[in-house]
Amino acid sequence: MKNYKIVSISSEVDPYSKTGGLADVARSLPKSLHRLGHEVIIVTPFYKQVLDRNKYKLEKIYSDVKLSIDKENEAQVSYYRTELLPGLKVYLVRNDKYFSRRKNLYGSDHENARFYLFDVAVLKLISLLKFKADIIHCHDWQSGLIPYLKKVRFKKSKTLADAAVVFTIHNLVFQLGSNWWEVPSEHKDKGKKSLPLFSDPNLEYINFVKRAILHADVINTVSETYAEEILRPSFGQDLHRILINRRHKLFGVVNGIDYHDLNPKNDKTIYRNYDHKSIQEKKANKKHIQKLFELKVDENVPILCTTSRITFQKGFQLILEIINRLMHFDLQLIIAGAGDKTFINELKKVAKNFPDKLAIIPSHEETLKYETQLYAGSDMILMPSHHEPCGINQMKAFRYGCVPIVRSTGGLNDTVVNFEPGNDGNGFKFKNYNSQELVVAITRALETYKYEKIWRDLVLRGMRPSFSWDVPAKEYVELYKKALKFKKQDDTR
Repeated sequence: MKNYKIVSISSEVDPYSKTGGLADVARSLPKSLHRLGHEVIIVTPFYKQVLDRNKYKLEKIYSDVKLSIDKENEAQVSYYRTELLPGLKVYLVRNDKYFSRRKNLYGSDHENARFYLFDVAVLKLISLLKFKADIIHCHDWQSGLIPYLKKVRFKKSKTLADAAVVFTIHNLVFQLGSNWWEVPSEHKDKGKKSLPLFSDPNLEYINFVKRAILHADVINTVSETYAEEILRPSFGQDLHRILINRRHKLFGVVNGIDYHDLNPKNDKTIYRNYDHKSIQEKKANKKHIQKLFELKVDENVPILCTTSRITFQKGFQLILEIINRLMHFDLQLIIAGAGDKTFINELKKVAKNFPDKLAIIPSHEETLKYETQLYAGSDMILMPSHHEPCGINQMKAFRYGCVPIVRSTGGLNDTVVNFEPGNDGNGFKFKNYNSQELVVAITRALETYKYEKIWRDLVLRGMRPSFSWDVPAKEYVELYKKALKFKKQDDTR
């Protein structure tokens, strides 16, 4: 097998920055590729507000590098280097004006400008390093201009000339720095004209993802089902037509999780360690989180949890429709995550009426802090998503013996096998996005929970190491081969 030189680009990489699953993927996939023998470098922004410079031993390698953004605009960046693993280098792009002047990583009024600068800075860095990459792997909209810039502005670069570009769509809803559906029709980007000047307010209308789809050598999504779904108008977020035209270059690869980092046997954050041979220790973890979140302590009552953003996409409209009904079931529910304030306020009202059955943790930071404790102490995780490109939380939950209840969409459909008596299912699924089907799925799970041996076997099937990054990493290597093949074909036309 040929060993490739790979540049992995993401707007967030755990542990340097994180708002969601993208940071997990941007950390774990390069680690797995590195272990397979490939030479990988990671590039991500330097967010001063969340980055502990001393903790990660950052070395400044280039200071005040002048970037020519376009014919009229320049900017300066500095580059820092550290290592995620020995030999796995991480480069951080620093410009405090664009990346460090706000509390959160995202949400400014000039998101496109921020990541336009970042994308130019990434290509400049590759040239400075003289890193003759085989593959430039771009993750999500924030790096979406790189395929375009490489072919249009950097096409004569000797360092970049031979590299094929892979663009991974983690969630097609996010296409640029604002909501794509709010862009006035007269300003919608068709992806073919030259970019506006960096100083032009119209830059904020440029659709990074559309340009990535049009110019990348290979496009992939994070599950096979989602790759099929986005070809339909109902899931394609107004890009289904160009995706259909490029479907010969569109593939699906299900994400994995890091089985070394996520291991209940040695996880220092959980109350009691355990593995598949000592699954009974989950009850000690259950009592711990019941005390922690002031629920009634009862090791026999099933606990359901959620650890996602509290948004429509994650299915919270359905949860709100049935939440009062659920409070009369024999269960406890812990909802952790930041998100829609209207949803959160409604959930808090219910929690006041049922304090011993419902706990709300409406904080992203607190959710990250308690995430594996919730999986270790809960019996089920609730993921009734409207759409879910891949979903990582169900795989994390499996690892900790927490059974998923999910809607059959995207990666949830690809990773969860519906349980029926006598089959080898590992979770509970419902098909249509409505609250009645969700109630039925929850009821099925609660009824199955009553049968101790059947439930134990169900839990153990989920704990099998079937979602590590070993398999997806090899699938990405095959994608890289395809990307190089497509690039060669396109270059000879």
